[in-house]
Amino acid sequence: MGGRQTRVRSAGARVAPEPAGREVVIAPGGCTGWHYHRVPLNAVVRAGTLTRVLHDRSVVVHRAGTAFVEPAGADHVHLGHNLGSEPVVLYVTPGLRTAAGAPFAIATPAPRGATRAVCRDHAP
Repeated sequence: MGGRQTRVRSAGARVAPEPAGREVVIAPGGCTGWHYHRVPLNAVVRAGTLTRVLHDRSVVVHRAGTAFVEPAGADHVHLGHNLGSEPVVLYVTPGLRTAAGAPFAIATPAPRGATRAVCRDHAP
């Protein structure tokens, strides 16, 4: 079949807009800071290993090639950091439609019981 992909659609067919995704890069040792999302986000780890600390201080690790969903709302405060030696590259798309240019993340204070140095707290 060759290396080309062909998309066929009827004349006048409606085509849904492509998701408004964003690439997020976290340098080695980098930390996102505590935040939450207005809408659910779908994330794919394209490179590196992302370590997330959730509001209850539980830790979830996502390696390259894996995907996860970030729930929406201030009840789902979390942060992400890169404990590895290569950049973490994420591709993130909103699970619901958002206004053009709207921020995906809303910065927030650390949840109760978390220290300001939580990224260092989880360093190897």
